[in-house]
Amino acid sequence: MAKQATAKKVEVAPQQTVKPVVKTPIKPVFEFKDRTYYLSTGKSPLVYTIPSKHGRRKPLLYFDKESGYQRELRYATNQRSPFTDEQKGESTLGRIVFRNGALTVKKEDVNLQKLLSLYHPLKDKVYKELDKEADSVNELDWIELELEALTAAKNIEIDHAEAILRSEFGEEVTRLSSSELKRDLMIFAKRNPVLFLDLANDDHIQLRNTGAKAVEAGILNLSADQRTFTYGAGGRKLMTVPFDEHPYSALASYFKTDDGMEVYKTILKRL
Repeated sequence: MAKQATAKKVEVAPQQTVKPVVKTPIKPVFEFKDRTYYLSTGKSPLVYTIPSKHGRRKPLLYFDKESGYQRELRYATNQRSPFTDEQKGESTLGRIVFRNGALTVKKEDVNLQKLLSLYHPLKDKVYKELDKEADSVNELDWIELELEALTAAKNIEIDHAEAILRSEFGEEVTRLSSSELKRDLMIFAKRNPVLFLDLANDDHIQLRNTGAKAVEAGILNLSADQRTFTYGAGGRKLMTVPFDEHPYSALASYFKTDDGMEVYKTILKRL
């Protein structure tokens, strides 16, 4: 019988198991610095107190996502943590008082700063933390917006200026001279640049202005309930204003239709 070939054994070096590296998220370091908080209610009372400890009538709780439950808060001047379950021994309770609408907390009072900056439920509802860097960025954005609006107001044509002001102040603009229109437009652009730029870029604004001028001149008539436009002395019905729509906005949309365009051209000639 033929001998069977013996299979050679091949030794394989043991393989090392590579364990995936799990990165532990690094918690942001709380910066030690003086902090100022101010009431965001628009009022600055001489004295205003917010809750500094948990109670039945005024709960002071923070939902801890890591632990998965609500944790009681308490400001104790002799404790390191604002969480009641981390405080040890006798606690000396403190009050949180805003005077003239503001409260400055020194960097040494980290306990109160963390309570106000990280955990208090009234943050960004009743009060905010003063952020000079963010506020300066917002102020710069506002200044640039003002400059954009003022530049647009300076270069705008007088008819367009009248249309913008009429949308805000009504027929009073008819009594203003050209220089007064320009002046009021510049003031409006500076005080409310966002609204001004919206109106300046609204393609309906000129159509609305023409419709308002036509009503003032008696070319068109608007019913007392502001629901119906009629045309001419004969009172021919022109259009019905849709429910919950501004009458002159509806008229501007009508002017863009085929029938409305003919009426619009006639109005322009008569004006």
